[in-house]
Amino acid sequence: MLVLRMFIALPIYIAILILSLKKTGIRTVLTTSTLGLTFIAGFLGYYLASLLDLMGLELITAQLERLTLFSYPLLVSLIGVIFLKEQLGMRLIFALGACYLGLTLVMLQEELLLGSQVGQGVTLVLFSALAFAIYLSMSKPLIGRLGSVLFTSLAMSISSLLVFSHGFVTLELVDLNITSVALFWLALLAVFSTVIPSFMISAAIGRIGAVQASAVGMLGPVFTIALAVYILDEPFTLRIGIGALLVLIGVGSLQFKRWYRRSW
Repeated sequence: MLVLRMFIALPIYIAILILSLKKTGIRTVLTTSTLGLTFIAGFLGYYLASLLDLMGLELITAQLERLTLFSYPLLVSLIGVIFLKEQLGMRLIFALGACYLGLTLVMLQEELLLGSQVGQGVTLVLFSALAFAIYLSMSKPLIGRLGSVLFTSLAMSISSLLVFSHGFVTLELVDLNITSVALFWLALLAVFSTVIPSFMISAAIGRIGAVQASAVGMLGPVFTIALAVYILDEPFTLRIGIGALLVLIGVGSLQFKRWYRRSW
């Protein structure tokens, strides 16, 4: 699914990349160091993170996957503390405690329902969240140099080529039998769940920074849980509800204080 999704998305990214380079000029912005950092960002953000996320989703429910992945704003803050010498305040400690307590509650509930594979699935998604958090932390200065459109189209083109390389080595692509209905849904995923969000996230990072941009999407897990229960018939218990609420409170506390300060 990942290979086909990126196969459909790549021509769009290449077209936008060509248009962006015509406006800015290749020699002006694409230095060796910038290209190297953009390659690393593309590898982490939309190749490795997507691959680990989908591998984890094979083992756990969509609810737990989305809640686990939603911890990446906290990881962005931790990266700032470890590498950028930002202060480790009580707000971040509270956010980490609430978020991972909530994840533990949901994970324990799913282990009762699905078995021991849940721990492996959560680990894969946590590493996906870490890869995406590093990508977000790297992307802010790169967006400042290249602009959000050029950076995104270049990084996503790199990611697509890495996905193709992975698929070429591991998959028997000649044996694939894709129905027209599957192609339709893949096209929707490529455009509305890949291309458009990738440009919007980069534009948001360029304007408000990685931590705030990553903390804004609090409705994502809520929508995912509702759709997973309604469409996929996934179980929803009181423990899952409490765990999800704790995750939302933990991540939301990072954003709330910034909003409160701006309001006053």
